[in-house]
Amino acid sequence: MITFEEFEANVRSLQKRIAAACRDAERSENEVSLLPVTKNHPLDAVEFAAQAGLSAVGENRVQEAGYKRDSYTGEMRWELIGHLQSNKAKQAVAIFDRVQSVDSLKILRRLDRYAGEAGKTLPILLQCNTGEDPNKYGFDVESMNEAVELALEAEALQLDGLMTIAPLDDDPVVAKAAFEKLRDLRDELSARFGCALKELSMGMTGDLEQAIAAGSTQIRVGTALYGARENVQA
Repeated sequence: MITFEEFEANVRSLQKRIAAACRDAERSENEVSLLPVTKNHPLDAVEFAAQAGLSAVGENRVQEAGYKRDSYTGEMRWELIGHLQSNKAKQAVAIFDRVQSVDSLKILRRLDRYAGEAGKTLPILLQCNTGEDPNKYGFDVESMNEAVELALEAEALQLDGLMTIAPLDDDPVVAKAAFEKLRDLRDELSARFGCALKELSMGMTGDLEQAIAAGSTQIRVGTALYGARENVQA
C-alpha cells in the first residue's frame, strides 16, 4: 500500500487531468467528480480518500465492501460499481448508498423489493453496454426503455442516471464512441420519460478525457490512485 502523501499526489495529478479535460470540453470542473475505487485495497484506502476530501468510494464486490464498511468508523458513501449477483441483492441494499451496476430487470426488481423491506430508498444507475462488448455486463441499448420504465415505477428506487464501461481497446475512438452513445441515449430517455438522469458515470484512468468530452459526470479510478492492487480477504 502506498503512503498517504503518494496518494495525495496522485489525486492532485488526476484532478489536474480532469480540470484540463473540462477546459477542453468547455465544461466546469464542478460538473465532474472523482470516485476512488478501493477494491482489493486495504481499509487504509478508504481512510486516504476521506483525508483527501473525497466523499465516496467505489467497490466491486459485496462481501469485501461489507467487511470494510463494518470496520470503518468515519463518514463515507459506498457505491457498488461491479456486477451484482441476484443472490447478493439483499446484502447490497444493506451495505451500499448507491448501486451503479444495475444490469438486468431481475436485479432491478430484487433491489426494489429488498430496499422496500428495509424501509429505504436506494439510488441506482442503469448500466448499459454501449460499446457492445461481449465481455462487459449491462443492458443493451434496445432494452433501456423497459429498464428505465421499470426503474421509475419502482417504489423504493431512485434512478440517478446511467453508467457504462468502454471496451478494452487501445484506440481512443472506441471509448469515445461508447461514451457518446451513452450520452445520446441519456438525452433520448430523459426526453421520453421526463426525467433528468443527471449522472453519467463513465471513464477511467486511460479514457477520462474522452469521457469528459462526451459529458461524464463521474470518473472511476483505482490503480492510478492507489497503485497495484492487493488481495483483501473479507
